[in-house]
Amino acid sequence: MKSSIQSALFALLFLRQVPAGAADSFALKPNDTVVFYGDSITDQRMYTMLTEFYVVTRYPNLNVNFVHSGWGGDRVTGGGGGNIDTRLARDVVAYHPTVMTIMLGMNDGNYANHQEADDTTYYNGYHHIIDSMEKAVPNLRITVIGPSPYDDVTRPISMLRPAGYNAVMIRYSEYLKRYAEEAKLGYADLNTGVVAMLEKANTADPAVAQKIIPDRVHPGWAGHLIMAEQLLKAWHARPYVSDVAIDAADGKVTESDFTRVTDVHAGMPLKWTEDDEALPLPFANLIAEDQSKTIDLAIKSSDVTEALDAQPLKVTGLAPGRYKLNIDKETVGTFSDAELGTGINLAILSTPMSKQAMTVRDLTVKRIEVHNQRWRTYQVPMTPLDLLHLDETLKALDALDAELTAKQREAAHPLPHEFELVPAS
Repeated sequence: MKSSIQSALFALLFLRQVPAGAADSFALKPNDTVVFYGDSITDQRMYTMLTEFYVVTRYPNLNVNFVHSGWGGDRVTGGGGGNIDTRLARDVVAYHPTVMTIMLGMNDGNYANHQEADDTTYYNGYHHIIDSMEKAVPNLRITVIGPSPYDDVTRPISMLRPAGYNAVMIRYSEYLKRYAEEAKLGYADLNTGVVAMLEKANTADPAVAQKIIPDRVHPGWAGHLIMAEQLLKAWHARPYVSDVAIDAADGKVTESDFTRVTDVHAGMPLKWTEDDEALPLPFANLIAEDQSKTIDLAIKSSDVTEALDAQPLKVTGLAPGRYKLNIDKETVGTFSDAELGTGINLAILSTPMSKQAMTVRDLTVKRIEVHNQRWRTYQVPMTPLDLLHLDETLKALDALDAELTAKQREAAHPLPHEFELVPAS
Protein backbone atom coordinates (compact mmCIF):
# COMPACT_ATOMS: atom_id res chain seq x y z
CA MET A 1 0.00 0.00 0.00
CA LYS A 2 2.83 2.40 0.79
CA SER A 3 3.95 2.70 -2.83
CA SER A 4 0.61 4.12 -4.02
CA ILE A 5 0.41 6.38 -0.97
CA GLN A 6 3.83 7.84 -1.65
CA SER A 7 3.16 8.27 -5.38
CA ALA A 8 -0.06 10.17 -4.63
CA LEU A 9 1.37 12.17 -1.76
CA PHE A 10 2.49 15.32 -3.53
CA ALA A 11 0.08 15.59 -6.46
CA LEU A 12 -2.49 17.91 -4.93
CA LEU A 13 -1.94 21.33 -6.45
CA PHE A 14 -4.61 20.88 -9.12
CA LEU A 15 -7.20 20.09 -6.45
CA ARG A 16 -7.13 23.69 -5.32
CA GLN A 17 -8.88 24.57 -8.57
CA VAL A 18 -12.07 22.96 -7.21
CA PRO A 19 -14.27 25.73 -5.81
CA ALA A 20 -15.01 25.42 -2.11
CA GLY A 21 -18.68 26.17 -2.78
CA ALA A 22 -19.02 22.96 -4.78
CA ALA A 23 -19.99 21.19 -1.55
CA ASP A 24 -23.34 23.00 -1.64
CA SER A 25 -24.39 20.94 -4.66
CA PHE A 26 -24.19 17.58 -2.85
CA ALA A 27 -27.26 15.55 -3.75
CA LEU A 28 -28.14 14.40 -0.23
CA LYS A 29 -29.87 16.76 2.18
CA PRO A 30 -30.31 16.84 5.97
CA ASN A 31 -32.31 13.91 7.36
CA ASP A 32 -32.64 12.14 4.01
CA THR A 33 -33.39 8.42 3.99
CA VAL A 34 -31.53 6.61 1.19
CA VAL A 35 -32.55 3.12 0.05
CA PHE A 36 -30.01 1.22 -2.06
CA TYR A 37 -31.98 -1.22 -4.27
CA GLY A 38 -30.50 -3.87 -6.54
CA ASP A 39 -29.34 -7.43 -7.11
CA SER A 40 -26.46 -9.45 -5.61
CA ILE A 41 -23.89 -6.74 -6.32
CA THR A 42 -25.86 -4.36 -4.12
CA ASP A 43 -26.53 -7.26 -1.74
CA GLN A 44 -22.77 -7.51 -1.19
CA ARG A 45 -23.24 -4.28 0.81
CA MET A 46 -19.82 -2.99 -0.20
CA TYR A 47 -20.18 0.00 -2.55
CA THR A 48 -23.22 0.90 -0.47
CA MET A 49 -21.26 0.65 2.80
CA LEU A 50 -18.46 2.78 1.36
CA THR A 51 -21.01 5.36 0.23
CA GLU A 52 -22.62 5.46 3.67
CA PHE A 53 -19.19 5.65 5.31
CA TYR A 54 -18.22 8.57 3.09
CA VAL A 55 -21.42 10.52 3.74
CA VAL A 56 -21.32 9.99 7.51
CA THR A 57 -17.69 11.13 7.78
CA ARG A 58 -17.67 13.89 5.14
CA TYR A 59 -21.00 15.44 6.13
CA PRO A 60 -21.41 14.50 9.82
CA ASN A 61 -24.22 17.00 10.39
CA LEU A 62 -26.52 15.75 7.61
CA ASN A 63 -27.89 12.83 9.69
CA VAL A 64 -28.74 10.77 6.61
CA ASN A 65 -30.31 7.34 7.13
CA PHE A 66 -29.32 4.40 4.92
CA VAL A 67 -31.15 1.18 4.05
CA HIS A 68 -29.38 -1.56 2.09
CA SER A 69 -31.99 -3.53 0.09
CA GLY A 70 -30.08 -5.62 -2.46
CA TRP A 71 -31.17 -9.21 -3.12
CA GLY A 72 -29.04 -11.76 -4.97
CA GLY A 73 -30.42 -12.85 -8.34
CA ASP A 74 -32.86 -9.97 -8.66
CA ARG A 75 -34.09 -8.65 -12.00
CA VAL A 76 -36.47 -5.84 -12.85
CA THR A 77 -39.27 -8.36 -12.34
CA GLY A 78 -38.07 -9.38 -8.86
CA GLY A 79 -36.50 -12.64 -7.75
CA GLY A 80 -35.87 -14.72 -4.65
CA GLY A 81 -37.23 -12.04 -2.35
CA GLY A 82 -40.57 -11.88 -4.16
CA ASN A 83 -41.95 -10.25 -7.28
CA ILE A 84 -41.05 -6.66 -7.99
CA ASP A 85 -44.17 -5.17 -6.40
CA THR A 86 -43.59 -7.15 -3.20
CA ARG A 87 -39.95 -6.11 -3.10
CA LEU A 88 -40.69 -2.43 -3.65
CA ALA A 89 -43.46 -2.29 -1.04
CA ARG A 90 -41.63 -4.23 1.67
CA ASP A 91 -37.99 -3.29 1.03
CA VAL A 92 -38.27 0.31 -0.17
CA VAL A 93 -41.61 2.05 0.40
CA ALA A 94 -41.86 0.81 4.00
CA TYR A 95 -38.82 2.92 4.91
CA HIS A 96 -40.35 6.18 3.61
CA PRO A 97 -37.29 7.04 1.51
CA THR A 98 -36.51 10.47 0.15
CA VAL A 99 -33.73 9.06 -2.09
CA MET A 100 -33.52 5.71 -3.89
CA THR A 101 -30.77 4.22 -6.02
CA ILE A 102 -31.50 1.34 -8.41
CA MET A 103 -28.85 -0.94 -9.89
CA LEU A 104 -30.22 -3.84 -11.91
CA GLY A 105 -29.17 -5.42 -15.18
CA MET A 106 -26.52 -8.06 -14.60
CA ASN A 107 -29.08 -10.86 -14.34
CA ASP A 108 -31.59 -9.26 -16.73
CA GLY A 109 -29.15 -9.62 -19.64
CA ASN A 110 -29.30 -13.42 -19.19
CA TYR A 111 -25.55 -13.90 -19.73
CA ALA A 112 -24.69 -16.34 -22.56
CA ASN A 113 -28.39 -16.91 -23.29
CA HIS A 114 -29.06 -13.26 -24.02
CA GLN A 115 -31.87 -12.55 -26.47
CA GLU A 116 -33.27 -9.30 -27.84
CA ALA A 117 -36.46 -9.97 -25.87
CA ASP A 118 -34.43 -9.68 -22.66
CA ASP A 119 -33.77 -6.03 -23.47
CA THR A 120 -37.47 -5.28 -23.94
CA THR A 121 -38.28 -6.96 -20.62
CA TYR A 122 -35.55 -4.93 -18.93
CA TYR A 123 -36.65 -1.58 -20.31
CA ASN A 124 -40.36 -2.19 -19.60
CA GLY A 125 -39.58 -3.53 -16.13
CA TYR A 126 -37.45 -0.52 -15.30
CA HIS A 127 -40.24 1.83 -16.33
CA HIS A 128 -42.60 -0.11 -14.06
CA ILE A 129 -40.24 0.35 -11.10
CA ILE A 130 -39.95 4.10 -11.65
CA ASP A 131 -43.68 4.58 -12.22
CA SER A 132 -44.53 2.51 -9.13
CA MET A 133 -42.11 4.38 -6.90
CA GLU A 134 -43.17 7.82 -8.10
CA LYS A 135 -46.79 6.95 -7.30
CA ALA A 136 -45.98 5.39 -3.91
CA VAL A 137 -43.53 8.07 -2.75
CA PRO A 138 -44.20 11.51 -4.24
CA ASN A 139 -41.10 13.72 -4.57
CA LEU A 140 -38.78 10.72 -4.26
CA ARG A 141 -35.36 11.54 -5.74
CA ILE A 142 -34.26 8.53 -7.76
CA THR A 143 -30.74 7.81 -9.01
CA VAL A 144 -30.74 5.13 -11.71
CA ILE A 145 -27.42 3.34 -11.95
CA GLY A 146 -25.79 2.09 -15.11
CA PRO A 147 -24.91 -1.48 -14.02
CA SER A 148 -21.40 -2.32 -12.95
CA PRO A 149 -19.30 -4.22 -15.50
CA TYR A 150 -19.00 -7.84 -16.38
CA ASP A 151 -15.21 -8.20 -16.56
CA ASP A 152 -14.36 -8.65 -20.23
CA VAL A 153 -11.06 -6.80 -19.66
CA THR A 154 -8.80 -9.11 -17.67
CA ARG A 155 -9.90 -12.42 -19.23
CA PRO A 156 -10.48 -13.59 -22.80
CA ILE A 157 -13.98 -12.91 -24.11
CA SER A 158 -16.13 -16.04 -24.31
CA MET A 159 -16.64 -17.69 -27.69
CA LEU A 160 -20.36 -17.69 -26.89
CA ARG A 161 -20.35 -13.90 -26.81
CA PRO A 162 -17.64 -12.55 -29.15
CA ALA A 163 -18.61 -8.96 -28.32
CA GLY A 164 -18.43 -9.67 -24.59
CA TYR A 165 -21.28 -9.67 -22.06
CA ASN A 166 -20.34 -6.22 -20.81
CA ALA A 167 -21.53 -4.88 -24.16
CA VAL A 168 -25.03 -5.66 -22.91
CA MET A 169 -24.38 -3.80 -19.65
CA ILE A 170 -23.09 -0.80 -21.62
CA ARG A 171 -26.20 -0.82 -23.79
CA TYR A 172 -28.36 -0.88 -20.65
CA SER A 173 -26.34 2.00 -19.20
CA GLU A 174 -26.78 4.09 -22.33
CA TYR A 175 -30.52 3.46 -22.30
CA LEU A 176 -30.78 4.39 -18.61
CA LYS A 177 -28.84 7.60 -19.16
CA ARG A 178 -31.29 8.69 -21.88
CA TYR A 179 -34.25 7.63 -19.77
CA ALA A 180 -32.95 9.53 -16.74
CA GLU A 181 -32.56 12.70 -18.78
CA GLU A 182 -36.09 12.42 -20.18
CA ALA A 183 -37.68 11.53 -16.82
CA LYS A 184 -35.58 14.04 -14.85
CA LEU A 185 -33.98 11.35 -12.71
CA GLY A 186 -30.46 11.20 -11.34
CA TYR A 187 -28.00 8.98 -13.19
CA ALA A 188 -24.74 7.34 -12.10
CA ASP A 189 -22.54 5.30 -14.46
CA LEU A 190 -20.90 2.50 -12.48
CA ASN A 191 -19.53 0.84 -15.60
CA THR A 192 -17.27 3.23 -17.53
CA GLY A 193 -15.03 4.30 -14.63
CA VAL A 194 -14.58 0.75 -13.38
CA VAL A 195 -13.70 -0.51 -16.86
CA ALA A 196 -11.15 2.29 -17.26
CA MET A 197 -9.60 1.29 -13.94
CA LEU A 198 -9.55 -2.41 -14.97
CA GLU A 199 -7.79 -1.55 -18.24
CA LYS A 200 -5.03 0.37 -16.46
CA ALA A 201 -4.75 -2.28 -13.77
CA ASN A 202 -4.55 -5.08 -16.36
CA THR A 203 -1.70 -3.31 -18.10
CA ALA A 204 0.18 -2.82 -14.83
CA ASP A 205 -0.40 -6.24 -13.21
CA PRO A 206 -2.63 -8.74 -15.08
CA ALA A 207 -2.58 -11.40 -12.35
CA VAL A 208 -3.74 -9.04 -9.60
CA ALA A 209 -6.17 -7.25 -11.93
CA GLN A 210 -8.11 -10.49 -12.40
CA LYS A 211 -8.83 -10.53 -8.67
CA ILE A 212 -10.58 -7.14 -8.68
CA ILE A 213 -13.75 -8.82 -10.02
CA PRO A 214 -12.77 -12.43 -9.28
CA ASP A 215 -15.81 -14.13 -10.86
CA ARG A 216 -16.25 -11.43 -13.54
CA VAL A 217 -19.54 -10.35 -11.91
CA HIS A 218 -19.07 -9.63 -8.19
CA PRO A 219 -16.29 -7.14 -7.39
CA GLY A 220 -14.13 -7.34 -4.30
CA TRP A 221 -13.44 -4.26 -2.18
CA ALA A 222 -11.20 -2.73 -4.84
CA GLY A 223 -13.93 -2.76 -7.47
CA HIS A 224 -16.56 -1.55 -5.02
CA LEU A 225 -14.36 1.36 -4.00
CA ILE A 226 -14.31 2.62 -7.58
CA MET A 227 -18.05 1.96 -7.89
CA ALA A 228 -18.73 4.04 -4.78
CA GLU A 229 -16.54 6.77 -6.27
CA GLN A 230 -18.70 6.88 -9.41
CA LEU A 231 -21.94 7.12 -7.42
CA LEU A 232 -20.54 9.84 -5.17
CA LYS A 233 -19.24 11.78 -8.16
CA ALA A 234 -22.73 11.66 -9.68
CA TRP A 235 -24.01 13.09 -6.40
CA HIS A 236 -21.42 15.93 -6.61
CA ALA A 237 -19.55 14.72 -3.55
CA ARG A 238 -16.90 16.99 -2.11
CA PRO A 239 -13.35 15.74 -2.72
CA TYR A 240 -11.96 17.71 0.21
CA VAL A 241 -11.75 16.62 3.81
CA SER A 242 -10.07 19.93 4.63
CA ASP A 243 -7.65 22.28 2.89
CA VAL A 244 -4.99 24.19 4.83
CA ALA A 245 -2.05 26.34 3.77
CA ILE A 246 0.26 28.14 6.20
CA ASP A 247 3.15 30.54 5.67
CA ALA A 248 5.70 29.39 8.22
CA ALA A 249 7.72 32.59 8.00
CA ASP A 250 5.06 34.73 9.66
CA GLY A 251 2.58 32.12 10.89
CA LYS A 252 -0.12 33.37 8.53
CA VAL A 253 -2.93 31.03 7.47
CA THR A 254 -3.40 31.51 3.72
CA GLU A 255 -5.97 28.75 3.14
CA SER A 256 -8.46 27.11 5.53
CA ASP A 257 -11.42 25.47 3.83
CA PHE A 258 -13.70 23.04 5.69
CA THR A 259 -11.75 23.60 8.92
CA ARG A 260 -10.93 26.23 11.52
CA VAL A 261 -7.24 26.93 12.14
CA THR A 262 -6.33 28.67 15.39
CA ASP A 263 -3.45 29.22 17.81
CA VAL A 264 -0.77 29.47 15.12
CA HIS A 265 2.72 29.92 16.57
CA ALA A 266 5.37 30.89 14.02
CA GLY A 267 8.98 29.81 14.17
CA MET A 268 10.32 26.39 15.08
CA PRO A 269 8.51 24.40 16.10
CA LEU A 270 5.63 25.68 14.00
CA LYS A 271 2.40 24.93 15.86
CA TRP A 272 -1.32 25.31 15.20
CA THR A 273 -4.70 23.76 16.05
CA GLU A 274 -7.18 22.45 13.47
CA ASP A 275 -10.86 21.80 14.01
CA ASP A 276 -11.96 20.07 10.79
CA GLU A 277 -15.51 19.64 9.52
CA ALA A 278 -14.92 16.07 8.31
CA LEU A 279 -12.88 12.90 8.69
CA PRO A 280 -10.80 11.23 5.96
CA LEU A 281 -11.48 7.85 4.33
CA PRO A 282 -8.71 5.48 5.46
CA PHE A 283 -8.41 3.51 2.20
CA ALA A 284 -5.48 1.45 3.44
CA ASN A 285 -7.56 -0.08 6.24
CA LEU A 286 -10.89 -0.55 4.48
CA ILE A 287 -10.39 -4.15 3.55
CA ALA A 288 -9.04 -7.53 4.61
CA GLU A 289 -5.30 -8.01 4.32
CA ASP A 290 -5.70 -10.63 1.58
CA GLN A 291 -7.21 -7.95 -0.70
CA SER A 292 -4.62 -5.26 -0.07
CA LYS A 293 -2.89 -5.84 -3.41
CA THR A 294 -6.09 -5.38 -5.40
CA ILE A 295 -7.12 -2.19 -3.64
CA ASP A 296 -3.59 -0.81 -3.99
CA LEU A 297 -3.71 -1.53 -7.73
CA ALA A 298 -7.18 0.00 -8.07
CA ILE A 299 -6.07 3.18 -6.32
CA LYS A 300 -3.01 3.50 -8.57
CA SER A 301 -5.17 2.83 -11.64
CA SER A 302 -7.84 5.44 -10.86
CA ASP A 303 -8.42 8.96 -9.56
CA VAL A 304 -10.28 7.82 -6.43
CA THR A 305 -7.90 9.56 -4.01
CA GLU A 306 -8.22 12.91 -5.78
CA ALA A 307 -11.98 12.47 -6.15
CA LEU A 308 -12.86 11.44 -2.59
CA ASP A 309 -9.95 11.76 -0.20
CA ALA A 310 -8.09 15.05 -0.53
CA GLN A 311 -6.83 16.61 2.69
CA PRO A 312 -4.04 18.90 1.52
CA LEU A 313 -1.68 20.58 3.94
CA LYS A 314 0.71 23.10 2.43
CA VAL A 315 3.42 24.85 4.45
CA THR A 316 5.56 27.46 2.68
CA GLY A 317 8.39 29.66 3.87
CA LEU A 318 10.38 26.83 5.46
CA ALA A 319 14.15 26.77 5.53
CA PRO A 320 15.70 23.97 3.43
CA GLY A 321 15.68 20.65 5.24
CA ARG A 322 13.45 17.81 6.44
CA TYR A 323 10.66 18.17 8.96
CA LYS A 324 8.63 15.86 11.17
CA LEU A 325 4.88 16.43 11.27
CA ASN A 326 3.36 15.61 14.65
CA ILE A 327 -0.37 15.52 15.32
CA ASP A 328 -1.34 15.31 18.99
CA LYS A 329 2.35 14.52 19.69
CA GLU A 330 2.26 11.52 17.32
CA THR A 331 4.64 11.60 14.33
CA VAL A 332 2.68 10.94 11.14
CA GLY A 333 5.50 11.49 8.62
CA THR A 334 8.76 13.19 7.71
CA PHE A 335 8.86 15.49 4.67
CA SER A 336 11.22 17.87 2.90
CA ASP A 337 10.57 21.60 2.75
CA ALA A 338 9.87 21.16 -0.98
CA GLU A 339 7.27 18.45 -0.36
CA LEU A 340 5.55 20.54 2.29
CA GLY A 341 5.70 23.59 0.05
CA THR A 342 3.96 21.67 -2.73
CA GLY A 343 1.44 20.05 -0.40
CA ILE A 344 0.99 16.69 1.29
CA ASN A 345 -2.26 14.72 1.55
CA LEU A 346 -3.04 13.99 5.19
CA ALA A 347 -5.96 11.73 4.25
CA ILE A 348 -3.70 8.93 3.04
CA LEU A 349 -1.49 8.94 6.13
CA SER A 350 -2.08 7.18 9.44
CA THR A 351 -3.28 10.05 11.63
CA PRO A 352 -5.49 10.48 14.69
CA MET A 353 -8.22 11.53 12.23
CA SER A 354 -7.97 8.33 10.17
CA LYS A 355 -8.02 6.26 13.36
CA GLN A 356 -11.20 8.00 14.44
CA ALA A 357 -12.66 7.29 11.00
CA MET A 358 -11.94 3.59 11.46
CA THR A 359 -14.13 3.62 14.56
CA VAL A 360 -16.90 5.03 12.38
CA ARG A 361 -16.20 2.36 9.77
CA ASP A 362 -16.57 -0.41 12.36
CA LEU A 363 -19.85 1.01 13.66
CA THR A 364 -21.14 1.39 10.10
CA VAL A 365 -20.44 -2.27 9.31
CA LYS A 366 -22.15 -3.39 12.53
CA ARG A 367 -25.18 -1.20 11.89
CA ILE A 368 -25.62 -2.53 8.36
CA GLU A 369 -25.31 -6.12 9.56
CA VAL A 370 -27.96 -5.65 12.25
CA HIS A 371 -30.42 -4.36 9.68
CA ASN A 372 -29.58 -7.15 7.24
CA GLN A 373 -30.16 -9.78 9.91
CA ARG A 374 -33.45 -8.15 10.90
CA TRP A 375 -34.62 -8.17 7.29
CA ARG A 376 -33.26 -11.38 5.84
CA THR A 377 -33.11 -13.70 8.86
CA TYR A 378 -36.30 -12.65 10.67
CA GLN A 379 -38.71 -10.41 8.75
CA VAL A 380 -38.88 -12.07 5.34
CA PRO A 381 -38.72 -15.79 6.19
CA MET A 382 -40.70 -15.64 9.44
CA THR A 383 -43.55 -13.23 8.66
CA PRO A 384 -45.63 -15.99 6.96
CA LEU A 385 -45.39 -18.12 10.13
CA ASP A 386 -47.59 -15.76 12.17
CA LEU A 387 -45.25 -15.89 15.18
CA LEU A 388 -46.36 -14.25 18.41
CA HIS A 389 -43.02 -12.62 19.26
CA LEU A 390 -41.79 -11.69 15.79
CA ASP A 391 -43.05 -8.11 15.91
CA GLU A 392 -41.31 -7.38 19.21
CA THR A 393 -38.12 -8.99 17.87
CA LEU A 394 -38.17 -6.72 14.82
CA LYS A 395 -38.81 -3.68 17.00
CA ALA A 396 -35.90 -4.64 19.26
CA LEU A 397 -33.60 -4.95 16.26
CA ASP A 398 -34.84 -1.59 14.95
CA ALA A 399 -33.97 -0.08 18.34
CA LEU A 400 -30.50 -1.64 18.19
CA ASP A 401 -30.05 -0.25 14.67
CA ALA A 402 -31.06 3.21 15.92
CA GLU A 403 -28.64 2.95 18.86
CA LEU A 404 -25.76 2.00 16.56
CA THR A 405 -26.70 4.84 14.21
CA ALA A 406 -26.50 7.30 17.10
CA LYS A 407 -23.06 5.99 18.09
CA GLN A 408 -21.93 6.08 14.46
CA ARG A 409 -22.94 9.73 14.11
CA GLU A 410 -21.39 10.68 17.42
CA ALA A 411 -18.11 9.02 16.45
CA ALA A 412 -18.11 10.81 13.08
CA HIS A 413 -17.87 14.30 14.56
CA PRO A 414 -14.23 15.41 14.22
CA LEU A 415 -12.19 16.48 17.21
CA PRO A 416 -9.71 19.39 17.29
CA HIS A 417 -6.07 18.38 16.89
CA GLU A 418 -2.76 20.02 17.73
CA PHE A 419 -0.27 20.12 14.85
CA GLU A 420 3.47 20.62 15.20
CA LEU A 421 6.16 20.83 12.53
CA VAL A 422 9.74 20.38 13.80
CA PRO A 423 13.10 19.90 12.08
CA ALA A 424 13.98 16.23 11.71
CA SER A 425 17.19 15.20 13.45
